[in-house]
Amino acid sequence: MERCRIVRESLVSFVGAGPGDPELITLKGLRRLREAEVVLHDRLAPPELLDEIAPGTTVVDVGKAPGRPCLGQGHINWLLVDWARRRGRVVRLKGGDPAIFGRLGEEIEAVRSAGVAFEVIPGVTAATAAAARAGISLTARGRASMLVLATGTDHTGRAPMALDWDILARVEGTLVFYMPVGSLEAITASLTARGRDRREPAILIERVGMPDERVISGRLGGIADEARAAGLASPAVLVTGPTVASASVPLGVRRMLAGAGV
Repeated sequence: MERCRIVRESLVSFVGAGPGDPELITLKGLRRLREAEVVLHDRLAPPELLDEIAPGTTVVDVGKAPGRPCLGQGHINWLLVDWARRRGRVVRLKGGDPAIFGRLGEEIEAVRSAGVAFEVIPGVTAATAAAARAGISLTARGRASMLVLATGTDHTGRAPMALDWDILARVEGTLVFYMPVGSLEAITASLTARGRDRREPAILIERVGMPDERVISGRLGGIADEARAAGLASPAVLVTGPTVASASVPLGVRRMLAGAGV
């Protein structure tokens, strides 16, 4: 006689995996990952974390990547609800922090509308990880009292021209742009054309926290040229502001942070 499988109460856990370094996940996030019956993971979730998943767990790659066939967001929303109802405990493993440029709101709405319980377990986002790796503070008393996180690519895959560039140019603090590589020229030109100092220190970190992580430092007005010369690719973050001058990588230097020098 076949044993009936007992399905635990449905729960979707949105877990921030952190950026690149698998040790940056929280203890609670790691516990939920080990308890899961189903894991739906993003492209940027550290692959080492998948080794923590219990045998027999269903693992689904729902990552989106440029030029690669992928599941649509509506399908991902449906999978979250369907797996939760059939298997009980589902982890939606997202790179970085799920609430920052992670389409968390759409997925929460899907499970909430279906009457499925959920929780959000925050993670280390790329902005704070990048600053830590470069040895800088994102804020500093008397120098940078504001931190702005902005997207470098809008929903169409182009430069986010709908942003209020006049306000961003006047921010007396730190600006961080996520996924800016394809729009670097437009971003830096939009800022400097509206008065942000071209000489302001800026830093780009590619593949934050990963073994092949790279950093490029320079000035806001020329960082796009530096990135092009270095062949910088996504994922990356751009950080610019007064505190970037104290980065452990001097201006004008390109190098690997976690490997041989470049």
